[in-house]
Amino acid sequence: MNYIGSKYSLIDFLQETVKGVTGIRKGAGYVFADLFAGTGIVGQTFKAAGCKVIANDIQYYSYSLNKHFIENVPKMDDSLLNHLNSLPPVRGFVYMNYCQGSGSGRNYFTDENGMLCDAVREELDKLRQKGDIDEGMYFYYLASLINSIDKYANTASVYGAFLKHIKKSAQKRFELTLLPVIDGEKGEVYNEDINELTRRISGDVLYLDPPYNARQYCANYHVLETISRNDKPILNGVTGLRDYSTQKSRFCSKRTVAAAFDDLMKNARFKYIFLSYNNEGLMSLDTIKEIMSQYGEYSFYTKDYKRFKADREENRNILADATTEYLHCLVKN
Repeated sequence: MNYIGSKYSLIDFLQETVKGVTGIRKGAGYVFADLFAGTGIVGQTFKAAGCKVIANDIQYYSYSLNKHFIENVPKMDDSLLNHLNSLPPVRGFVYMNYCQGSGSGRNYFTDENGMLCDAVREELDKLRQKGDIDEGMYFYYLASLINSIDKYANTASVYGAFLKHIKKSAQKRFELTLLPVIDGEKGEVYNEDINELTRRISGDVLYLDPPYNARQYCANYHVLETISRNDKPILNGVTGLRDYSTQKSRFCSKRTVAAAFDDLMKNARFKYIFLSYNNEGLMSLDTIKEIMSQYGEYSFYTKDYKRFKADREENRNILADATTEYLHCLVKN
């Protein structure tokens, strides 16, 4: 997925820095926590490297992706794929609320792709309720659906708005493709507020990749949230936003971010803590250093990388083509 804040392009920098600071080697059996997990690229990397991974995210679509990536291990049963891809289209919630043909006024997917998504989503819940698939299988296919349908979305990368005309990639007929299964130790995945969760878990390495600015992920990916939950919520406005009042992150507010971060540092029961943050975030570099230094030995590492652009340059002011990623490190007392 083309995801805001994804560490895909920075994964080598992250892995090498963590290895250099902690001495982690392949198969070491460390407990590695990725608690703003997003699409799970960091957790996948450290699971494959031999760590037991604890993943968490307050967004349910992220939880669903990580339930598969972190908790499932080979070999998974892929025999349902042909059945799901052969289902007849269904005029379900996705079609009725996110497709033009339903009269919703929204243009997130073609009519056909919206109905094919509905068919797969409804079938997964039916199979789980009947006991025909277990939890691991359910999230294997649900995560694959989330990842697959995103490739056919008629958006400029995020779901804050849809495009007026169907773009070329969104015109293709939807097909469910299965995600890879990461070999490694079975981990644990949570869907909780991070500041509450850190009071109950512990391990060796804690990796944090919080939001850097005021844009809430729940608004940027609300369509994927609704598909993953399949809870058929009341939608509001032109873009069909669901109520996300309980999912707002304190890390997206300049008023609350420093206190939330300090609480996290204070209560985290991990020897090594790494924080990804860039030079344009809500917290200043001095604030981060001041907070982390209270609880142990602080250091930082940097790497320049290309900015993520979710819309065209002329639509907003772009300060620079590249930003500097800081990997802040705390060896806790």
